[in-house]
Amino acid sequence: MDQLALLFVLLLGALVSVPLADRLGLPAPVLMTLLGLVLALPDFVPNVDIPPDLILPALLPPLLYAAVRRTSWRQFAANKRPIFLLAVALVFVTMLCVAAVAHTIVPGLPIAAAVALGALVAPPDPVAATAVAGQLGLPRRLVSILEGEGLFNDVTAIVMYHVAINVAVSGDFSAWRAVLDLVLSAVVAVVVGLVLGWGATRLLDLLGDATLQIGLTLLVPYASYVLAEELHGSGVLAVLVTALYLAEYGAGPDDVMTRLAGHAFWDVVDTLITGVAFGLIGLELHNAIQTASGRWGELLGWAGAVATVVILVRLLWLLPATWLTKRLHARRDRDEDIPVSWRETVVMWWSGMRGVASVALALAIPLKTEDGSPFPDRDEIVFIAFGVIMVTLVVQGLTLPWLVKRLGVEADTERETEFERELAVRAAKAAKRRLREIESVEELPEELSEQMLRRATDIGLRINPGMGDEERREAQVQRARRLKRIRRIQGEMLSAARHEVLAARSEPGADPEIVDRVLRHLDVRSLR
Repeated sequence: MDQLALLFVLLLGALVSVPLADRLGLPAPVLMTLLGLVLALPDFVPNVDIPPDLILPALLPPLLYAAVRRTSWRQFAANKRPIFLLAVALVFVTMLCVAAVAHTIVPGLPIAAAVALGALVAPPDPVAATAVAGQLGLPRRLVSILEGEGLFNDVTAIVMYHVAINVAVSGDFSAWRAVLDLVLSAVVAVVVGLVLGWGATRLLDLLGDATLQIGLTLLVPYASYVLAEELHGSGVLAVLVTALYLAEYGAGPDDVMTRLAGHAFWDVVDTLITGVAFGLIGLELHNAIQTASGRWGELLGWAGAVATVVILVRLLWLLPATWLTKRLHARRDRDEDIPVSWRETVVMWWSGMRGVASVALALAIPLKTEDGSPFPDRDEIVFIAFGVIMVTLVVQGLTLPWLVKRLGVEADTERETEFERELAVRAAKAAKRRLREIESVEELPEELSEQMLRRATDIGLRINPGMGDEERREAQVQRARRLKRIRRIQGEMLSAARHEVLAARSEPGADPEIVDRVLRHLDVRSLR
């Protein structure tokens, strides 16, 4: 099996893992990791030959962009305190604790190398967190916190990782320089993200066509990441800022085709790249086995100790941090998402899975220092990092659905339904308001005006049938039945038309381009 065939297997596995995960009630990323582990065992499967410095730029930008599309800037602004406690403070504390333990138990491991290990295993994976949380029906407030933590913690961890690596390679360290690097990295990333976001929105307006606009959204995250990294900024934060800007200003309310096609396109990209990313994690078992040859007991002990530290530090940090956040939330009545019970805190603790970023950072550790000597204990660091990833991703990922069910943590469906009803009412009122504006400048027949008024009401009722009184709901049910029948008949008519047009494609003298143009017209008509 060559590299191309291996990539095809991973892509196919990414698609198959989604329905399989739904049936088994397990997270799809975990199943893809297990598939990678299985593929890593046979001798005929090749080692993954991807330059370490290309893993993050190739995988993270589209994954981050796809994750940010499901959130908003308001959520980040409202949750800045819990996100800071998790994405910055917890990452820093975890890094220090791991570094202290690793420096103690691994003979001869320098402090700088131990800090690098702590930095690369400290951040929970944003892709794993959002993918797993989204499939388990967790309360939206928990999903928001996990998304915010996962998207911001890489910024802190990657900067500290680079500082530790530079110290290990050169032997030179300055605390002020480390702080300055962190600040400058964030500032550069925000500027790059805003500039590219603003430029992309202008270019989207210029392109106009939905196909071209969606193609641009695929390029922009890569451009944002690469440009920020070239300017010594945080590529992760730059992608985050760009994606938030585009989510807010990228598509107008009437860009219907762009929005529908864009959602479908990014769902496909998210599924495929997520599968490949977690499949690659499992495939790295090849290298771990080679490293551990003859030293299994020793290396597994070190990896188990570090994994225990990572898991326990998260729990011991979350308990007081959640208590403090609740106190401040009650005093200041802030509009932020926080865990409301110890059960939700436990779920947040067990959701701290490591993944793509940790693997990429571990593989990106240099082979040599500036004086030409081997990087201290590189193989041991990579093995320990891989062990932490396997424990947190596979063990926690496989048991998280059981834990969520056992604790009875579930989404607040009543609150979500109420918010949906509010939006339905607002949508119907906006439609009626616009109708009155049109009637003030245009003379509409009474019959047409009444018909349009009913349709304005129907806009809200179709979103949430419970918003009207009993009489209106019954009328809506009758109209819905009639409309369903009309749509069924019209759908069969359009299907017959499509069959006829497709049959003409194989007739002598038929122009395929014209056939496809007519077929596209029928498809759009069916969509409407």
